[in-house]
This record gives sequence, C-alpha cells and structure tokens, in this order.
Amino acid sequence: MEVVRNIIQQETGIVPDQVLKLRGGDINHVFYCQSKNNQWVIKLNIANKYPEMFKKECKGLQLLSQSNFIVPKTKAVGRFEKYDYLIIEYISPGEGLNWELFGENLAHLHLLSNLQFGLDYDNYIGTLVQKNTLENNWFDFYSNHRLIQLCSLARDEQLLTLKDCKEIENVCGILKEIIPSCNPSLLHGDLWSGNVLSSENRSPVLIDPAVYYGHPEMDWAMLCLFGSFPDSSFMKYQEINPLEKGFEKRKEIHQLYPLLVHLNLFGKGYYNSVMNIVRKYN
Repeated sequence: MEVVRNIIQQETGIVPDQVLKLRGGDINHVFYCQSKNNQWVIKLNIANKYPEMFKKECKGLQLLSQSNFIVPKTKAVGRFEKYDYLIIEYISPGEGLNWELFGENLAHLHLLSNLQFGLDYDNYIGTLVQKNTLENNWFDFYSNHRLIQLCSLARDEQLLTLKDCKEIENVCGILKEIIPSCNPSLLHGDLWSGNVLSSENRSPVLIDPAVYYGHPEMDWAMLCLFGSFPDSSFMKYQEINPLEKGFEKRKEIHQLYPLLVHLNLFGKGYYNSVMNIVRKYN
C-alpha cells in the first residue's frame, strides 16, 4: 500500500487518502486510490517481468478511444523501485449494462479499419506475447500468428502432441472454406465479460485490451465463449455492421485462439475444448 501511495504522490503530487486492493488481478496487482477530489486505478507488476506490458496496454486503450465506448484515460506509465505501473482514470460503476448500446458501439469499433491484418507492434493477451505481424489477408494472419504460433508453444510445453499440431495445421488449410473474407476491423482482442464494465449511466466501458486489426467475428466469438449477451445486442450490431449468415456455425473456429491461449496459460484442462473443435474439421 505504501508503494502505491508513493507512486501516486510522485505522479500527481497528491497523497491518496484511501487505497483499496481490487478483486481480480490474476496478472497484476490492481488498486483503487482516492483523495478528496480525485480517483485513480493503478496496476503494478514486477519490473521487466512482462516487458512494456503497460506501455502497450496504454497504446491499446488509445486505439479503443477512437470508438464510442467509454475507455479509461491513461494518467501515467512508469517504473518505481522494483515495480512497473500504469495509472488510469477510475470510472464509477453503474447497475446493469445497456446491451443495445454495446452492440451499436461494437459495430462502430469494427468499422475502424486498416490496410492489413495485425498491428505494427506486438502486445499481450494475458501473460502471453501476442504476435501481430502484418498480413494481407485474414487466413494467413489467423493461421500463422494465432493458431500455429500457439500450437507450437503448446507443443514445446508438452500440452499438444505432434499429431495434434498436424490436425490444427489441417484446419488452417481449410479456413478459406469456412470463414468469409472481410476487411480488417479494429478489435478489442480479449473481449470476455470481465473486460466489459458499466458506467453510472449504464454505458459500456472497455478495459484490458489486446488490440489488433482482425476479423470482426473474433470479438463476438470470445464473448460467446467467456460471457453472454442478449439477442438485442447482436441484433443492434447487425443493423450497422452485419456479419455474413452462419456465424453461429463457425464461431468455434474463432474460439480456437482464446482456447489455445487458455491451454498455454492454464494447462491440460483446456485440451479437450481445443481438440474437440479441431476434430470436427479433420
């Protein structure tokens, strides 16, 4: 707690009256800080454990701020003693979420485009480095820098066999037959329910981005996998930026990436979830 007070004082000139540890924080220690007229959230981790994680999170928040979503503003990024830190704006929470507005805002986020798929820098998803090497089409990007990349990582950790990896490569070979072509969309990249908050007026707030330009179905697929949403939210999205028919049938292909992330982060408990999808296409 004293470290947090010292960092806030160094960056703002104000000593917070209250410092509370927030729930969550699987990767970082997260604190709420309050003074008479100010509120902040600060994240801490051990310096150099995840190089430039907070700088890249800050860049991701800046990209998301082009959208209509509420996105916390960055106050400071830096190092204090043995800690890296990120200080962001505190957004007061509300009761419930305006899901129709979420669908509308996500549609407009996905209309923010780029010439290529990927990003001009790598970032993080969880504690894994997320490779964002630019590609001209989604199929090469998703194969090379999402599925095969994490397949190789899992094989090195003996979480997948050579045969498993071959089956995943087979799926990569038929992506063009399964997934419709699209223009690159700006994605949140880690859009599960824990990264969608509600403001005081129930407007949706996005935190903890893993941004890149990709297929718009990726964000919806992750939200289906690790969360839920009412039909009205998806319908509102479809009015503005309609997906091609058949998303429900192909969403599992998009879910392979977050499931491979979880396999690498949390182990064999996710093996069957990955391979059950893969074997549908082998």
